[in-house]
Amino acid sequence: SFALLVYASCWIKCHHPAEFLAAMLNSQPLGFYSPSQLVQDAQRHGVEVRAADVMHSDVDCTLEGLPHPPAVRLGLRLIAGLSAEAASRIVAARHEQVFDSADDLARRAGLQHHEMRLLAAADALMSLSGHRRQQVWDAAAWRAAPLLLREAPIDEDVLELPSAPEGEEIVFDYAALGLSLRRHPLALLRPQLRARRLLSAEQLAAVPNGRAVRCCGIVTLRQQPETANGTTFVSLEDETGVVQVICWKSLRERQRNVLLRSRLLAVHGTWQREGEVSNLIAAQLEDLTPLLGRLMTDSRDFK
Repeated sequence: SFALLVYASCWIKCHHPAEFLAAMLNSQPLGFYSPSQLVQDAQRHGVEVRAADVMHSDVDCTLEGLPHPPAVRLGLRLIAGLSAEAASRIVAARHEQVFDSADDLARRAGLQHHEMRLLAAADALMSLSGHRRQQVWDAAAWRAAPLLLREAPIDEDVLELPSAPEGEEIVFDYAALGLSLRRHPLALLRPQLRARRLLSAEQLAAVPNGRAVRCCGIVTLRQQPETANGTTFVSLEDETGVVQVICWKSLRERQRNVLLRSRLLAVHGTWQREGEVSNLIAAQLEDLTPLLGRLMTDSRDFK
């Protein structure tokens, strides 16, 4: 029955959170929770998550550090655009012998130029090339040499590029993987949000019932059940947690475009809490998506 599935899932998540995360990531796309949401929830519950890396990752997400509390190593399967066949070639070649350079990886795994660029964009060449800008440079410079020249030494100076600022790294993380193991995007925007008097999810948790509040978060879910009489439920995520927002039908009709199109949404409303359950009853919405710049985020929108 469904109840048994829910119980078993909750038990595994509670007692084996790393195993639960790896299994959920390997089952993507699930349709409800994105990889980013799954990873951030696991991190908030103490699970260590390690980056996808050609020197350490398998195709699927795996566990490292057993039998101690394991860490989750992201799999190459999460890299946008990288085929399962290419990922398998990387793993097979590494099992034969570890790579000693990006060129060695490309040559022995039979990778095409665009596949090297995908790996660099995902920061998956870190162990071989260093920071992402250097990875992108190395990937762009690589070309398959003619057979007779593949073992010939290359005599040229190594170009060392400066690393990218954190904001740029996060933008590339989301574009290539749909998630980031760096700081949450709103952690970088917090000074601006604080200036607008927008509270974090953590701050809201201490607010008494019935208080007028303002908060902001990345939209991760919009849901309008047929039985809800036009009410829309929205989940907002920031660097400290998730806020559940209730938008009555009248607000939806008044601010439909803001409600349905915003990726970064500010909400003015009334904080409602009853026991362990808390919600923000929205009275006014504001689209702050321009603050995200080039960062692309996805939400799960359902009826």
